[in-house]
Amino acid sequence: MTVDAAQKFATLAVHAGSKPDAATGAVIPAISLSTTFGQSRPAVPLGEYEYSRSANPNRDQFETAVAALEQGKYALGYSSGSAATANVLQALAPGSHVVSIGDVYGGTHRYFTKVAHAHNVEVAFTNSIETELRDIITDKTSLVWIESPSNPTLTVTDISLVASFIADERAARAAAGNENSIYLVVDNTFMSPYIQNPLTLGADVVVHSVTKYINGHSDVVMGVAITSNDIVHEKLRFLQNALGAIPSPFDSWLAHRGLKTLHLRSRAASTNAQAVAEFLENAIGSTVEAVSYPGLKSYPKRAVVVKQHRDGLGGGMVSFRIKGGAEAAAKFCSSTKIFTLAESLGGIESLCEVPAAMTHAGIPQDKREASGVFDNLIRLSVGIEDTEDLVADVAQALEQAASA
Repeated sequence: MTVDAAQKFATLAVHAGSKPDAATGAVIPAISLSTTFGQSRPAVPLGEYEYSRSANPNRDQFETAVAALEQGKYALGYSSGSAATANVLQALAPGSHVVSIGDVYGGTHRYFTKVAHAHNVEVAFTNSIETELRDIITDKTSLVWIESPSNPTLTVTDISLVASFIADERAARAAAGNENSIYLVVDNTFMSPYIQNPLTLGADVVVHSVTKYINGHSDVVMGVAITSNDIVHEKLRFLQNALGAIPSPFDSWLAHRGLKTLHLRSRAASTNAQAVAEFLENAIGSTVEAVSYPGLKSYPKRAVVVKQHRDGLGGGMVSFRIKGGAEAAAKFCSSTKIFTLAESLGGIESLCEVPAAMTHAGIPQDKREASGVFDNLIRLSVGIEDTEDLVADVAQALEQAASA
């Protein structure tokens, strides 16, 4: 089947990067496990491929599909979301300056604070990027990194607003003869390409932990970066091959398979998360202190959500602060019967965690709390189980936590 960018998301999800095998007619691509490929004479491959670190049929198919769904020209697969982050940061020149949101994913914060300095890259954090960016950037700022919504507080950033400022800054630098360009990177893991496409809002690069919604079945660790910028793509493609943090053919095949049902899973998870969030909102004042979910009418930046997200969907992630502090948060997560207490997110199954004690434990307490990550914050990854069962599970876990 011929696939083009004008086709709707569901059609692209099923068909992009996939076509019947020319030799066998197989509708589903085979897994190409070969590490190397024959050549007719030195440096003249028999086909498209030479060595699987540089390129592999399954990785190519996956990258083609993700690029189509994010409405980008290029996609690059990595062995993890963290590897994608590292690849993007290592594309920067030594001495570069980076600006990041404060409540960024713990693994990204770890890289920014404990690894980036190794090649002389400085990272500054802000909890109000839309209002403070103008004051915090310098002539050496090469990258602005945001998550929208952020992990785990689900703070939404107006991507087009930030992108507009960066475009103005880029133009001003060019006019002044400053050759140091500046790019906007958006981690779109929480929303997935189905709900949000940051490249269409002005971002230069989009990254995902493929482990989460894109694969969607909690059986692959993988990452991806997408861009339409030829210069950025050239740098990232070189580093992808040079550093070699690439996914296996089998993981690429599994992630591509998972991608084909992304639209169905995203809608189901959003429907369930909406119901859970509304239940939690009704419990504010009794067992709950606060709820953060972009799908709620009461969400502070609901207008931005409606502008950025497909059909105003809130996604499958819900964060709330439970009454009773860290003890109540731990009790809630150990009392659920359907939600599994575990790290990660975005799978078909529902998960819960306490970020301050788990995914964000490595961030100092004062910095965690400054960005809203308190000891009583619970993060839910709402899956695709029955809606009533999930709400009932949250209700009984709240009762258990309250009675502890």
